[in-house]
Amino acid sequence: MTRTHLRALLAAPLAALVVVAAAGTGGVRTASATGLGRIDPRLRAHVSGTVALEFAGAAAAAQAPAGGNFFPSSDDGCPVSRGADVKVNQNCLNVADADLEGRSQAQNETAIAIDPGAPARVVAAYNDYRRGDSACGTSFSSDGGRSWADSAAPVGFTRGAAFGAARQYWQGSGDPSVAWDTRGDAYLSCLVFMRGAPPSNNPDLSTGVVVFRSTGNGGASWNFPARFVTFASDVAASGAVSEDKPYVAVDDGARSPFRDRVYVTWTEFTASGALIYEASSSDFGETFGPRHLVSTASALCRFPIGPGGGCDNNQFSQPFTGPDGALHVVWSNYNSVDLGAASPGPAEFQVLTATSTDGGVTFDTPHRVASYFELPDCATYQNGHDPGVACVPEKGAGTNSFFRAANYASGAVDPTDPRRVAVSIASYIGPHSNEANGCVPTGTALPSVAGLYDGVKTAGACKNDILVSVSDDGGATFTGTAADPRTLTTAAPGRRQATADQWFQWLAFQPGGQLAISYYDRQFGSDETTGSSDVSLAGSGDLAHFGVRRVTSSSSPPPTQFAGGFWGDYAGLAVSDRALPVWSDTRAANVFLCPGTSTGPGSPPRLCGRQDPNGAANDQDVFTSSVSVPAAGEDPATG
Repeated sequence: MTRTHLRALLAAPLAALVVVAAAGTGGVRTASATGLGRIDPRLRAHVSGTVALEFAGAAAAAQAPAGGNFFPSSDDGCPVSRGADVKVNQNCLNVADADLEGRSQAQNETAIAIDPGAPARVVAAYNDYRRGDSACGTSFSSDGGRSWADSAAPVGFTRGAAFGAARQYWQGSGDPSVAWDTRGDAYLSCLVFMRGAPPSNNPDLSTGVVVFRSTGNGGASWNFPARFVTFASDVAASGAVSEDKPYVAVDDGARSPFRDRVYVTWTEFTASGALIYEASSSDFGETFGPRHLVSTASALCRFPIGPGGGCDNNQFSQPFTGPDGALHVVWSNYNSVDLGAASPGPAEFQVLTATSTDGGVTFDTPHRVASYFELPDCATYQNGHDPGVACVPEKGAGTNSFFRAANYASGAVDPTDPRRVAVSIASYIGPHSNEANGCVPTGTALPSVAGLYDGVKTAGACKNDILVSVSDDGGATFTGTAADPRTLTTAAPGRRQATADQWFQWLAFQPGGQLAISYYDRQFGSDETTGSSDVSLAGSGDLAHFGVRRVTSSSSPPPTQFAGGFWGDYAGLAVSDRALPVWSDTRAANVFLCPGTSTGPGSPPRLCGRQDPNGAANDQDVFTSSVSVPAAGEDPATG
């Protein structure tokens, strides 16, 4: 739930983005000297997007575009399913002023988990903007995801002794993730943060990672107050330390020596480094032990940022466990490119893993899973939109697709074989990149880590691919360790997928060892040229040959909320006998107060939609669908 990148600094309360699109103008604002402004420019691009969304006074307020208003005939902004696609958040749409579109309305950055002991029980989490700023929102299902109810995690304040008072109140929260233990309890991890000044008149820039537990009722309610995993008290707004992008996992191995241990990993930003840490709880989330450094020094990290060296430029960590109790952590690392050079080479970064066999106390030296190419620099290819971050440009002359995005990895262990570890990676250069048609990586767009390429807007040239790297020795080596990403297996093998972009993937194994990967996909209809999006599910038994099935019943248009620049940083997937991908969906129209309809006692206000040359303004909702995992060779383009 942060908002700047590599995740592009998105969800953490990291103080201020270096550059933020000025509200509705395409201009640029410079960060203040507090918060993010104190962080090395080579690190700022990874701060999560939820937090960055507001910093440096950049409220990202969307100015109402020129265009007409219309009276919606059926969409009142309330829950509605679309074919087999089921709406998860059950709220009706709050009516926000046009310059605050997205606030009080949107849901994005989705996560989902299935109770391993009772697969009908499902919990989902997301950034929820119903209260105005982001909060960690949750919904739960007791019928396998066919119907949902909302619940509310009590994120307003925590105990505050470490912050100098009885209570520490939190202005925002986000970057949610969820997991279950083997006893039927659910867990929610959440980043809590203060915005600081100038977004608010309170200078406090404190941040924290907290965990909530739902005891016995499947996510319908959560304990209060939340338990701290870690925090950085910064009531004086020094901007020296900020926590970001946590993710939770629970060891659900019935025979694991660490059964039901709760693990959380996160990124800690300082003035000169972004390090990955882990902490765990052996008492069902009541208390968490000391933190442990995961991103230790390695020769793989050739270009350190800070004077201490090592792997010090990281983001997007995810913990996951195997049936033998091994804890694996996968993350993105940016020390493979000299970001201090005046003209660094192509934006080819690396995915690393580290493994702990003692319950998260110690980790081995990081292993390379694969290299990957970051998405294109948005401002360069999308007419100046969203400077400082990457996005997924549509092909052709259009520039509607400019929400911030970043390539990241997701991992899981085969529950039938602890030696078999799979990691999915998104990469802008891969097996389907057509360099003969002009797709050539040319550099990195500083100060971000976004890529520069020839062929970004050329149909049939560059495309973001979903790749798979596999280990058969418990994570020591991977098929992508020394491989060019152009040679890796793709989880998007379909005929139309060979030219269309895929991104925001997640990965999970079914109990029998079948692998499932969900992702946004532009192979359907005119998505590739309009910037619209669908969701697909890939499946494989041998981790080498995939089939693909379309999940969404129709395409989502490019997002318009938050001025079109923020659609979250990731999406989720959970599996049992079937798969439950979960995504942020933009098919519902946004509604506004009609201008001029409330002019006196006899003229009550009415609701309008808003239409401009790019289409109708839309909402961001959470959707899921129960889908059988496809077999190798299945292709929606031919089926």
